[in-house]
Amino acid sequence: MGQLSRLIEPVLLFLLARKGHSYGYDLAAELPAYALGPEPVDRTTLYRCLRQLETHGHLVSHWDLPTAGPARRVYCVTASGRQHLQEWMRALELFSGTLDRLLREARILESPVEESLTT
Repeated sequence: MGQLSRLIEPVLLFLLARKGHSYGYDLAAELPAYALGPEPVDRTTLYRCLRQLETHGHLVSHWDLPTAGPARRVYCVTASGRQHLQEWMRALELFSGTLDRLLREARILESPVEESLTT
């Protein structure tokens, strides 16, 4: 099936905006519910995206140093990140409309009525 962009960035922004804050491990567990395609998102891609979002000011993070267990990085969306999420939502709405039109028209090509007209 060719390459399919999974659009991880808007999903991460959405999850963090909804939750308020989260850890990479928790985000990885929730991504499959929203990611495109059957392949799971690998951790390297997830953390690279989180770092890029933070570099661009859309997220902030800090280390949570619990008294027991390993240290974990906590991510929070910023005001800039919420604005970026809104920009993503507008783009995804346009993309969704285009995909809907493509699917409708492709299904017409698969129609048995169409086949009988051309044979």
